[in-house]
Amino acid sequence: MAANSMADGDLTSRRRGPHPLALAYFGAFAILLLLFGAVAFLGRASDGDPVVTLELHTAASATAKGPVHSASLAGKNPAAAGAPSSSLAQSGAPVSPATAAPFSNVPAPALPPQIVPGAIVKPVVAGKALIADPALIEQTQQGPLPRIADDGRTPMTAYAPPAPSDKRPRIAIVISGLGISAKATAAAISGLPADVTLAFAPYDDDVQRWVSEARKQGHEVLLELPMEPYDFPDSDPGPHTLRAGVGEESNTQRLTWSLTRFTGYAGVTNLLGGRFLGDPDSLEPVMTFLARRGLFFFDSGPAARSAAPDVAQRLDAPYVQSSTTIDTIQTAMEIDQRLSELETRARLNGSASGVGFLYPVTVERVAEWAKGLPGRGFVLVPASAIVPHTK
Repeated sequence: MAANSMADGDLTSRRRGPHPLALAYFGAFAILLLLFGAVAFLGRASDGDPVVTLELHTAASATAKGPVHSASLAGKNPAAAGAPSSSLAQSGAPVSPATAAPFSNVPAPALPPQIVPGAIVKPVVAGKALIADPALIEQTQQGPLPRIADDGRTPMTAYAPPAPSDKRPRIAIVISGLGISAKATAAAISGLPADVTLAFAPYDDDVQRWVSEARKQGHEVLLELPMEPYDFPDSDPGPHTLRAGVGEESNTQRLTWSLTRFTGYAGVTNLLGGRFLGDPDSLEPVMTFLARRGLFFFDSGPAARSAAPDVAQRLDAPYVQSSTTIDTIQTAMEIDQRLSELETRARLNGSASGVGFLYPVTVERVAEWAKGLPGRGFVLVPASAIVPHTK
């Protein structure tokens, strides 16, 4: 009976207090609830990471009713990407929501008229600017391919705005990434000074319309050539990318495709391309092809890694290399600092060039900086105006 009393007492005591296992389950459940609540309220740590997505449309996309290629470049300035991301200057910097979704509040612009006919039989102009001349074009099955005219004229000189005769130090600015977003492209064309050079990607079906509008507004135009970056295919500039080590014939076919997408450009620049620009054996045939077509090459890649300066010198090809990327860090203060450094370089060397992407903050700061440039003793010029040995 005593035993029964003791058992009953133990049972009663157990019923009065919570079971340890139940306490453990309850505690774990409470922690999970707190974690879910924190994530919902504060967000994930990765939510602020910059992501730039380029939707690249080829001519085939009009038939396929969708994009043929999409390149996602996380945390990189497409104008400067391509080198291993071992430093801030190579990999880019955090992008604010305003720059990560450029021109999101700008209404969709109306497309400019298509003023380049399918068959070019006479010179075509946009305003006062020449954008197509049959003497400067080799008609191919893929499209109009630039060439040097029988009288020696080159696309580099024919499609370039007149170079100023001003003897003050010269600064050239190239803004890349146009022709992908209609809103951003329209804002850059209208918002930037006419002497800023604009570089267009070759993928969108309407790129010729925007190139013609840019030329009409006085801008010099470059074609962006997709080139293999170091982290390919994680960063993929498109289906017609020039690749290191694939052979001259294959790269010439890809190069020809890009060169026939539109007319009116004075030269080309690289879209990504760290690995390709670092391979002189692959680069030399491409530079030879471009020089023989009367085009200059504007190298926007990191100077220390590019083989292009040596190749261009060996070939005596028209070439200029960017002094700096002005918007590696996309803040007004940093961009202003890079522009100030360009002025210092120009004062020392007689000329300097910088490259940027069409972020809203880049467009705004370049436009504001250019207003006071003459008063500081400099002149803003198209990129072709600082190419040595202009032919």
